[in-house]
Amino acid sequence: MNFGGFNPLGGRGSNENMSPDDLRQQQIIKTMQMGMESCPAKTALSGVAGFAIGGVFGLFMASMSYDTPMSGPGSTLSSLPLKQQLRQGFKDMGSRSWSSAKNFGMVGAIFSGTECCIEGFRAKNDMYNGVAAGCITGGALAASAGPQAAAIGCAGFAAFSAAIDYYLRMD
Repeated sequence: MNFGGFNPLGGRGSNENMSPDDLRQQQIIKTMQMGMESCPAKTALSGVAGFAIGGVFGLFMASMSYDTPMSGPGSTLSSLPLKQQLRQGFKDMGSRSWSSAKNFGMVGAIFSGTECCIEGFRAKNDMYNGVAAGCITGGALAASAGPQAAAIGCAGFAAFSAAIDYYLRMD
């Protein structure tokens, strides 16, 4: 980090007056920053974060789908004994949570890795990196459904990425 001649761990000037512990701490910080600037680390971190958020989201959505007025007259869950209701409900919540976690993790990793590669290739950090990464991610995720779905996925993810980037870059 460059603080304009100010060293946050040792005052102004160079590192010559710093203790060995401060120098080691500064080296660790520098190593961590270099690691976080690498595309594989960003991709892995985004995939893990997406997996965690997707798991929580899937758990929440699964828990909200039981015995609601929208479940309809064909719902047999309420006619089961309590122990079976709980077993079946937790099993369903676990499978939905796992499914959402995998999907969110995959989307996060693909988008982040693509955006990092585009940013490294272009050597610019601007809104177009996210838009292009969104288009590539959306197109790749929808490619198995055909070219029309891939084009719609590309446009949808690109538009969402543009909206998010625009909001985050507002001054």
